[in-house]
Amino acid sequence: MAKANVPHRQVETEPRVRRGYFECRYGQFHVHNAIPPGGGFEEGTALLCVHSAMASGRFFQGLLPLAGRDRSVYAPDLPGFGESDSPPARVGIPDYAAALGDFLDTMRFRQIDLLGHQTGSLIAAELALARPQQVRRLVLASVPVLNDAERDGIRRHPGLAATEDGAHLATEWRRTLESYGPAVPLEVRARAFAEKLRSGMQGAWMLAAAQQYESRQRLSRIVQPALVLRLKDEYWDATPRVRELLPKARFAEVPASNAAVLETEPETILELVRDFLKG
Repeated sequence: MAKANVPHRQVETEPRVRRGYFECRYGQFHVHNAIPPGGGFEEGTALLCVHSAMASGRFFQGLLPLAGRDRSVYAPDLPGFGESDSPPARVGIPDYAAALGDFLDTMRFRQIDLLGHQTGSLIAAELALARPQQVRRLVLASVPVLNDAERDGIRRHPGLAATEDGAHLATEWRRTLESYGPAVPLEVRARAFAEKLRSGMQGAWMLAAAQQYESRQRLSRIVQPALVLRLKDEYWDATPRVRELLPKARFAEVPASNAAVLETEPETILELVRDFLKG
């Protein structure tokens, strides 16, 4: 008897990058994620990426397919950003961390690693403090350990308040260009500008939460192994202050000339964190 022709099943060789909705204390919680091609059974500890103010989980879209080759990677839109529902009122850094905790409970992670960028690094730190047994390792990229002058600068930030004549758009576009610098591709700067428009006042509220956060007191209590990345952005001077708070942490200056290295050169970041996360 002739054998029936059985269609050949193509073996996946690249991570599956997907999106999904979950529930948190503020409503629906939108998450970008990448799953290893093997289905996740032989993967390393899952990685949760936490974005900064005026961004969303889309910020990590270049990192997801790279880091997702050997571990599941999740990049949520924090409450009020991207496609996630907003809190009913202003919230603080611990509240953002608690919403991430809701997601961890839904997923029933036994352990997880964290990567936080800018204000997201403070949220990641707070989550590590709240869940010392669940959070295994911590990567803090561009940490806003602020002095009084820097806090005052954030306090004076007006936020993205709309005006009828659209003048706020030109003002914010100039800010975006100055923040990223001419070396960053225009497409990347335009995408960041669009995220700022989408976040509206939520971005300014998160910056205010960072300004009010007792970063020195809280960061000094972290017990997990930590890797601190110094990026050439607005927190270039603030990040080294973590050394006195986390003397056992590893430190690395990222060899890139622009502030958008996580977006434009995600492989550079992955090269720095891969061995640390394996440890």
